[in-house]
Amino acid sequence: MLAACASVHAATLSGTVVGVSDGDTITVLDANREQYKIRVAGIDAPEKAQPFGQRSKGSLSMLVFGKDVDVQWSKRDRYQRIVGKVLVTDPTCQRQCPKTLDAGLAQVTAGLAWWYRKYAKEQSAEDAQRYELAEQEARSHGVGLWSDGQPMPPWDWRKAAR
Repeated sequence: MLAACASVHAATLSGTVVGVSDGDTITVLDANREQYKIRVAGIDAPEKAQPFGQRSKGSLSMLVFGKDVDVQWSKRDRYQRIVGKVLVTDPTCQRQCPKTLDAGLAQVTAGLAWWYRKYAKEQSAEDAQRYELAEQEARSHGVGLWSDGQPMPPWDWRKAAR
């Protein structure tokens, strides 16, 4: 079920995550039992065959699989996937809590995805700043893929594979 949000041309899709393809792509089932492929906005995760690709997928699965999410979105990509910010309830919450944990930001913070600078203008200034800072912190502490001296960004990996 798509409900309008406050921002122009934006929508929110609410549903349950029924699939995790990789570290930045999920499948959401809505209340009408319709499935949607979602590309997590603001990040690019290692491809499955890349170093940290499986860890990235596992991390996103732990965050969202089987859980209810809200996807705030305003566009589709060239594969017709919804590109959106995925919000889930923080797993540390003990009672009924709102969906405030940004799954994309969590992936960047864990060092299991890059902040996708190429699309920074599609994020709010506040989100872009958070993602940039999270990546800088992960890099400086050698967290996740940043423990590898020269991790190859997935966009370069895909280009090399063509």
